[in-house]
Amino acid sequence: MAIPDRIQAPRGFTLVELLVSIAVLALLIGIMIPTLGSARATGRRVVCASNIRQVQIANMVYAGDSADRFVPGAADIVVSNLHRWHGTRASAGVPFSPEEGDLTPYLDGEGTSRQVRACPSFEHAIEDLQSRGKGFERGCGGYGYNNAFVGTERELNRSGNWVIVDDTRGAATSFFALPASTIAFADAAFVTDELIEYSFVEPRKWPHRPRNRPDPSTHFRHEGRANVAWLDGHVTPESRTFTSKSGIYSGDPASFDIGWFGEDDDNRLYDYE
Repeated sequence: MAIPDRIQAPRGFTLVELLVSIAVLALLIGIMIPTLGSARATGRRVVCASNIRQVQIANMVYAGDSADRFVPGAADIVVSNLHRWHGTRASAGVPFSPEEGDLTPYLDGEGTSRQVRACPSFEHAIEDLQSRGKGFERGCGGYGYNNAFVGTERELNRSGNWVIVDDTRGAATSFFALPASTIAFADAAFVTDELIEYSFVEPRKWPHRPRNRPDPSTHFRHEGRANVAWLDGHVTPESRTFTSKSGIYSGDPASFDIGWFGEDDDNRLYDYE
């Protein structure tokens, strides 16, 4: 058998081939990173939707145990200001704690409820506020309650304004003509001179002063959308259609993706009608 004069060594990469390979890998990474980021954002939105649905389901069960009245949003807010739907506190000026919150027992106890009431896209903001001695309502987890109507009992007076009858109990389930079209909870935040947590989702107009509007608090934090839990328990992602700034605070809600959704500039998505 003939013996070859020499055995050829395997050919390595040339410099050009190496550079081309690196360029291809960089291109693939560049394509994948936005996709992975979008997938993570979608995952956070899905988890948030599940969380906020559980909070409203807890509110519905609470109503079943409370003469068909939803949880009060801020009982005695003018008198004592010690109660919120998400927790209580011993004195004004300290953070609310979820241990004695009205909905805590309906969310499988304090430990689980802390996790459920936490939008994964807003946790970092709450943690930052807490690290700076702020975040008094961090127990709300980034979710706001329709306290204007669901968390408060109101009635229509002769002037056509919705005035408070009792804020120590929520509205009766029978008050709402269209539960599937009435907001219960939504992703929420508020702007003062910075973005802070906020436990109410404010309507378009003040119920008792319909010619005036509050600063908005619906937070469209999920790639331009906000998760909304409706009174019947279903959840939808909604896009911002309008925003406004009262001028009371220095921050601009629009710059933080805070505003309202829906085409009609009224309170029909919030009130009893």
